[in-house]
Amino acid sequence: MRTTASILHLDLDAFFAAVEQRDKPSLRGKPVIVGGVGLRGVVSTASYEARVFGVGSAMPMHEARKRCPNAAFLSGRFDAYRQASAVVMGLLRELSPLIEPLSLDEAFVDLAAGPARALDDEWLLQLAAQLRVRLTEATGGLTASVGLGSSKFMAKVASELAKPNGVRLVTPGTEADTIAVLPARAIPGVGPATMERLTKLGVVTIADLRELSAAELVRELGKASGEHLHELASARDDRAVEPERETKSISMEDTFEHDVADAEVLAGVAERHAAKVVSRLVKAGMFARTVTLKVRWPDFSSVSRSRTLNGATDRVEVVAQVAKALLDGLDVSQGVRLLGVGVSGLVEVAQEPLFDLEVAAPGRVVEEAEAPVSRRPLTWLPGADVVHAEFGPGWVWGSGLGRVTVRFETAATGPGPVRTFAADDPELASAVPPDGAVEPMAPAAG
Repeated sequence: MRTTASILHLDLDAFFAAVEQRDKPSLRGKPVIVGGVGLRGVVSTASYEARVFGVGSAMPMHEARKRCPNAAFLSGRFDAYRQASAVVMGLLRELSPLIEPLSLDEAFVDLAAGPARALDDEWLLQLAAQLRVRLTEATGGLTASVGLGSSKFMAKVASELAKPNGVRLVTPGTEADTIAVLPARAIPGVGPATMERLTKLGVVTIADLRELSAAELVRELGKASGEHLHELASARDDRAVEPERETKSISMEDTFEHDVADAEVLAGVAERHAAKVVSRLVKAGMFARTVTLKVRWPDFSSVSRSRTLNGATDRVEVVAQVAKALLDGLDVSQGVRLLGVGVSGLVEVAQEPLFDLEVAAPGRVVEEAEAPVSRRPLTWLPGADVVHAEFGPGWVWGSGLGRVTVRFETAATGPGPVRTFAADDPELASAVPPDGAVEPMAPAAG
């Protein structure tokens, strides 16, 4: 354990929903729910105004509509979230060469790895305060919760205690007392299935968990999980901040706000990730030989599974099928914190023979380059950015029955007017190219 609280954990507050409220002035201060808007959609992120109605991530969208019928239900804009995340990660890289992004909206920073600093509590709190001010200014109004601790676990606990829009430092030497009163679920790795087992042993709080021996936990949970949980319950955590290495690959991943143990939901997330990855692959004019599935468990440990194909592909059905097959080989009953799909082994030409998979008829994912590409989506997804020849930029309020309703406003304009058009109005177009179009979002941290 460190003698200073020099590990920082930053978590952007209700990130996806906050970006939507930033860019859509009419939604500020109102409940906003981002996620899949179809019949089988799930909530990705809910604004704090929606959370008071009991809406949370990974909840079926139909349930969210029952609980908060007056919320704005948006399909999500990954490009906007990625841009905001890049700004935040850039600020963190100014603090230290060692940052560990966990998702678009969450990262650890090792402040001891930067230039020589005092690293006393007063200086660390001042740095966190300055970071939060700079972040809000640089992102146009987003906020973050920041935790500071002597380990990754304690920094994460501190940021949770700081939510929303706050900062918390756990002074070295007080770690065990700080976590004692917290529920056992506050420990990474304690999902619903694990908690059910611990409840049978009389565990409610971390203090209760601490009373159990390592042998008891190993007997109940297995060697790796039991020993890891025993260490964290005593506030012992020596994991290093590990920056991700750049590789020649294309990937997409999301961290869920709450652990997801539903295999069907996870398969849907993997399929959507595969579609986005292949869209970028096609845009780059590349083909991939290897498909990788990445899973991060609730205790922050990760596992990756890869399959190298008998050729190279740019077909979404191939990547999606392999990703789901890799997922089927994992036991997700205790929950998944993060799910990612990636491709690597990139080449510039397809390779024969085709793949040893039974998939749909071959064909590229998008139209051939010489074919005209419409900037109008097949369906106008709620929340999507659009532009009208006369009224300018706006976003889709809703659509159906051959009509689309748009609110014309931007982050800088203030609430704007609402207009309705025919869905095929030639003067109305998507404000982003097809390869950057909005998509149903997987549950994410917030």
